[in-house]
Amino acid sequence: MIAQHNNINVVSLFSGLGGLDLGFVWEGFNIIWASDISSNATETYKLNFGHEAIRGDILNVSLNDIPKADVVIGGPPCQSFSLVGKRNPDDIRGQLVFRYLDVVKHLMPKVFVMENVPGLAASKINKKRLTDILIDEYTQLGYKVTRMDLVATDYLVPQKRKRIVLVGCKDWIPEKPDASLFAKECYNLDSNTFDVSAKAAIADLGECTEKGKRSKYRDIEPSPFAQLMRYNSGFDVSLHEYPRMSKTDRLLVDHIPPGGNYFDVPDEIATGRILKFKKSGGRTTTYGRLHPDYPSYTINTYFRRPNVGSNFHFSEPRLITPREAMRFQSIPDHFEIVPCTQDERNALIGNAVPPLMARAIAWSVKKTMNKEVMHCISTDSEMI
Repeated sequence: MIAQHNNINVVSLFSGLGGLDLGFVWEGFNIIWASDISSNATETYKLNFGHEAIRGDILNVSLNDIPKADVVIGGPPCQSFSLVGKRNPDDIRGQLVFRYLDVVKHLMPKVFVMENVPGLAASKINKKRLTDILIDEYTQLGYKVTRMDLVATDYLVPQKRKRIVLVGCKDWIPEKPDASLFAKECYNLDSNTFDVSAKAAIADLGECTEKGKRSKYRDIEPSPFAQLMRYNSGFDVSLHEYPRMSKTDRLLVDHIPPGGNYFDVPDEIATGRILKFKKSGGRTTTYGRLHPDYPSYTINTYFRRPNVGSNFHFSEPRLITPREAMRFQSIPDHFEIVPCTQDERNALIGNAVPPLMARAIAWSVKKTMNKEVMHCISTDSEMI
């Protein structure tokens, strides 16, 4: 159970397993209401946060049932705006960004935080960028809005994940989190020297286990990142289970060096798909293998497959485990996921906002809110 300990109340939309929420809780915010359409998400949320998350389609939730709060956070489902998918503004998943807007209009919080994929900025409606449309809408409501283009590695996360975050504030211009100051103030770390390599992220995890078993940590000195992930955990960890692999995948991985990809597979053993990729090119992470000295590429919801990301382990002839994917997402080791299918579990992991990056956002929001308080005190003093 994750403790919350202040009176800055937060409403969380599209909560998923709670990656964004966890970052705000780490900064002392109080989540008073959360929701998601997935039962796996809401049950996992309750398991880890100790309080209910409402299960339901936000389009069918009455706005009057959502409590007033100081902050609204959330990441509307991104499939419509993902750079690997079709950007169709008529898709209902795309329209959810406007339902988020409806909630903000109704609650009028002091601050809102909306996270999404870079493809959001490439989406257009009537030839106008969706991000510009949303910023205009929020500005008309009286918010000062900052678009933040964030890279997870800047905020201690061992993953090259890029995200767009819109932060709106009533009385102060929101500021992008300063990576160096965040690392120093929150963890007493130097972000310039902090190791976010794949080896630092997962090398301390022990041998893979059978499904449902727990794995002990390796008897090595954990990296500073691993120490962060192991905080409040015991001597072993769940979900470090040996991934299922086809005979073809087992053959391919032996020919791909750390940092390599499908181009390293000899033509004589390459699949038809790989031969096609070799002709067309441009897919850097396809059948990719992690390099121990560099961060992971973006962890997506299909990390159990080698053809959609850099999902082969850097030193072992296998795909990464769910726990390793959670490490790359900076989801701490004490975090558990309720029993569900493999694809459902991996979707929860791949869709999560990395909690360390979420904390940087929350840290910046708190600074903004503190500025508001000081501004109000100063203004009141001048009026006396």
